[in-house]
Amino acid sequence: MNGLTGAFVPGDSPLHRLPAGAKLAGLALGCTVLVLLGSPPALAGAAVVVAGLYSLSRVGAAAAWAQVKPVRWFAVALFGMQWVFVDLQGAVSATLRVVLAVALAGLVTLTTRMSAMLSTLERCLAPARFVGLDPFRVSLLLSLTVRSVPVVAALATRVREAQRARGVERSLRAFAVPLVVSSLRHADALGEALSARGLDD
Repeated sequence: MNGLTGAFVPGDSPLHRLPAGAKLAGLALGCTVLVLLGSPPALAGAAVVVAGLYSLSRVGAAAAWAQVKPVRWFAVALFGMQWVFVDLQGAVSATLRVVLAVALAGLVTLTTRMSAMLSTLERCLAPARFVGLDPFRVSLLLSLTVRSVPVVAALATRVREAQRARGVERSLRAFAVPLVVSSLRHADALGEALSARGLDD
């Protein structure tokens, strides 16, 4: 299943060797801490920690940049809106929270095989059987949802660059229609891959 949407980078770093459950728990804890941190200096310290984790993972600068690159324009827009409606400190804090949370989630996908993530989620969701749900299918849905976020963000970046090349960057229609079409094509391709693996229902 890793080939469907996974960004896993093979390696033997300490983060690669950590169990998937520990990494998912760490991601939840890290995102909670980011929400609680209120000042730009504290979030800058968190950024240093995240950069250290990427260095420890040894996934490479290109893979690290690929995790946050798709959200760069969203981050710029968020910063601008927060600066206008809140203040500069609030804008910096909100933008750093989003970028660091995306970076942490990306680090988990870079160092965790899809199969390991699915197994962990399936074990955690085992009680769902009592209400008639299949833990494997629910865990697959959650995993694909998480991994589809950077995919759609990358599609949006491509559409924006194409808009800029055609000189229609101010047109909402020129952005929304290609993005929806590209997303649907990605969903169709993913659906065909799942169907080929016997998950067509």
